[in-house]
Amino acid sequence: MARRYKFRMGPRRTHCFENYARHPWPIPTRARVIRLPPMQADAVKLRDFAARYTAAWCSQDPASVAAFYAVEGSLTVNGGTPAVGRNAITEVARSFMTALPDMRVIMDELLVQGDNRAEYQWTLIGTHTGPGGTGNRVCISGFERWKIQADGLIACSQGCFDSAEYQRQLERGVQDSR
Repeated sequence: MARRYKFRMGPRRTHCFENYARHPWPIPTRARVIRLPPMQADAVKLRDFAARYTAAWCSQDPASVAAFYAVEGSLTVNGGTPAVGRNAITEVARSFMTALPDMRVIMDELLVQGDNRAEYQWTLIGTHTGPGGTGNRVCISGFERWKIQADGLIACSQGCFDSAEYQRQLERGVQDSR
């Protein structure tokens, strides 16, 4: 039976606008453990990997995101056509970074599921000021299900977020829930 580990960066962001107003650009540096069977070195390494992956998304350098993937790794967003290879993954990252030049990604949780699988849960915050931008703030949460190769790089990532809500926020911004 595979061991399951769960790491959490902080409270799950249900009212993103309130968190944005209080801490506009938090960049995680250390995850705290919520529930943990006996620790294994691989789980600690994967948590560190996820924190560095988060920092890469915040860097505005799309190639640094692609460097976390195997040479022929793939990234699929919302069941679309997979971006296969680092060049294609770089372009996916670039599309988000171009639309949201001040984009920050926050690692909400990391669920380690066995030796080579994990679920990386995140929140993306930014302002739509790229080409054709509306100037609206965006705050959306999602996850990626990773399959990790023996060399520690992502072989396959299946990403998911509410694309209709993301599109609505691009057009009208984050709704103040207060």
